[in-house]
Amino acid sequence: MLNPVKVGILGLGTVGGGTVSTLQKNADEIARRAGRGIVVTHACAKEINKAYPYDTDNIKLTDQLIDVVNQPDIDIVVELIGGTTIALEIILKAIQNGKHVVTANKALIAKHGNEIFAAAQEKGVMVAFEAAVAGGIPIIKALREGLAANEIAYIAGIINGTSNFILTEMREKGSDFSEVLAEAQDLGYAEKDPTFDIEGVDAAHKLTILASIAFGIPLQFDKVYMEGITKISNEDVKFADELGYKIKHLGITKRTDKGIELRVHPTFVAKKRLIANVEGVMNAVLVDSDALGESLYYGAGAGALATGSAIIADLVDVTRTLTTDPGNRVPHLAFQALADLPIVAIEEIETSYYLRISANDTLGVLAYITSILSEQNINIEAIIQKEPIEGTEEVTIVILTYKVVEKNLNKAIETIEKLDAINGQVTHIRVEN
Repeated sequence: MLNPVKVGILGLGTVGGGTVSTLQKNADEIARRAGRGIVVTHACAKEINKAYPYDTDNIKLTDQLIDVVNQPDIDIVVELIGGTTIALEIILKAIQNGKHVVTANKALIAKHGNEIFAAAQEKGVMVAFEAAVAGGIPIIKALREGLAANEIAYIAGIINGTSNFILTEMREKGSDFSEVLAEAQDLGYAEKDPTFDIEGVDAAHKLTILASIAFGIPLQFDKVYMEGITKISNEDVKFADELGYKIKHLGITKRTDKGIELRVHPTFVAKKRLIANVEGVMNAVLVDSDALGESLYYGAGAGALATGSAIIADLVDVTRTLTTDPGNRVPHLAFQALADLPIVAIEEIETSYYLRISANDTLGVLAYITSILSEQNINIEAIIQKEPIEGTEEVTIVILTYKVVEKNLNKAIETIEKLDAINGQVTHIRVEN
């Protein structure tokens, strides 16, 4: 067997530790798969003198990133420091030094992947990033290789476990958003500042990568429409259940006649769909392709061992191709040439909608609302009008529409909200069937 491949890890936190542990525990199995051993010889960590729960006797520890990147013996650098500033500099330096790179950094790939891959192409090295999307689920490999024969129609993913946990708990316990968020923070599922998770930024990073690989387009994070879950009320969750749906925070990318849709937002999903039944912190990605049809990829989207699993899969892939001519490797973004397809503005997408309207219980209010919708060519699938709220003359009206172009719905909502009988804003959530 050939000499082992030498790896330098930047960051020995949760994921770095899980990676080292698994590499050591499954060393023989991994070597049999890769055709040679894979060993961590150098690592950068904040604390180099503490006791680690795995063997560091043969790992040279340093607190300087550049020491690892400049080490001539290292074949592959694993970047696990996060962020998009120092991480970008250090990855570009590693590439310049002729090192292959494995990263779990979705923000870095989404924002700077085009630059990174161009640099890697020039130096003839690989940049692998399976762990950047959906943790241990091998969705990048599935899209890039397993579905290479297919034209992808759409991808819909639960790709942020924190948001999925919050929506699951709201439905199962009847709790409000703020209560469940506090619980998620106590359990370690949500950060102290949860903005990236609950406002859809994290999911948008991942969707950017999925769309690029699915449709062969450049990475375009700045064109993703993002909407979080902070405005989802317990009332909406209950109505969804009553109507046969669950609310999921989805990343959706779709090929249409207008171009490619890139959107992250709360979505009504029919209970009968498999993806609607992915609960808690789990992730799932639904892919619709012409030859295979629909396929669902499900698993842990975060965690030391799950993410470490994806990192090691990338290490094995890189190891297998170390002697391969760079021109014969699988392209970073699946396609040998990228297409300049337009990204569809959110106002131009076409989908169904759930509307929740608070109105005074006055004669003709429902007729006014339906007339306004009709003027914008919005057809109604179902209407529910609840009894007046006790002690008030206020009623809740719930409407499900058929498919409509979003800008037409926005015009209708603007007109409805101007009616004297309407209280506050109209809640609207997209419905995907």
